[in-house]
Amino acid sequence: MSEVKWIKLSTQMFEDEKIKLIEQMPESDTILIIWVKLLAQAGKTNASGYIYLSENIPYTEEMLAAIFGRPLGTVRLALQTFRQFGMIEITDDNYISISNWEKHQNIDGMEKIREQNRLRKQRQREKHKLLSTGKSMSRDVTGQVTPDHATDIDKELDKEKELKDILSGKPDDASSSKKEKEEIPYKLIIDLLNKVAGTRYRHTTDKTRKLIKKLWKDGFRFEDFKHVILVKTEEWLNDPAMNKFLRPETLFGTKFESYLNQKGGLSHGGFHKGAGSRSQGRNISEDDIPY
Repeated sequence: MSEVKWIKLSTQMFEDEKIKLIEQMPESDTILIIWVKLLAQAGKTNASGYIYLSENIPYTEEMLAAIFGRPLGTVRLALQTFRQFGMIEITDDNYISISNWEKHQNIDGMEKIREQNRLRKQRQREKHKLLSTGKSMSRDVTGQVTPDHATDIDKELDKEKELKDILSGKPDDASSSKKEKEEIPYKLIIDLLNKVAGTRYRHTTDKTRKLIKKLWKDGFRFEDFKHVILVKTEEWLNDPAMNKFLRPETLFGTKFESYLNQKGGLSHGGFHKGAGSRSQGRNISEDDIPY
């Protein structure tokens, strides 16, 4: 599913008894920020209130702490509090879901977008029907189609697209490009690599940032980096001959796109377990060499 671009927050939010109780706790401000971040994350996941990295991988407390930029202890306390108050549910498989998600989801906005899509498709069908008649394109008293009429339809389609973009929160191309350049998630990408591969790379390293920035300029986004990290970790982590290549210069190098097209990616939630779980290795073919 595509992500929900915005969610609703009630103006009465801070009148809720649960929120008032949280405000009396230590770290209350941070806990409330984490609550809003969870709501936003559920909107991005757009899976009826569930929050996960992928359908097969739930977020761990450590991963949420890295994504939210908050101390692990505070994130752990927040999750325990939300669960105790019935604000979230956590399954036996550690998948988090927001209780009563429909209160927060942008249902009205999504309905408007669906209606605009319906009208847009209707106008497209009208345009194709008119242009396929093969009749004279000169306007007269009989009301035949003219080029101006076809142009008007194009303008209407553009208006519908513009309205859809506004409703979905999509910025114009110029501001979008500027925003993307300013918000390359270096830290989030490297934090994910360190978490699943058990490495300790820094997102501030100049070489690493150049590799990520180049791929970002080529149109790759966080989901692409995530897939490459997960699929290669699954393949190489327990292989003593290959796990040394779980590094930015290899993963984000010239073979990035070929890695991106590989299937898999920690389908069983196989996060880093330490060197003790590694296998004894295997023979390496030329195709295995990651550069």
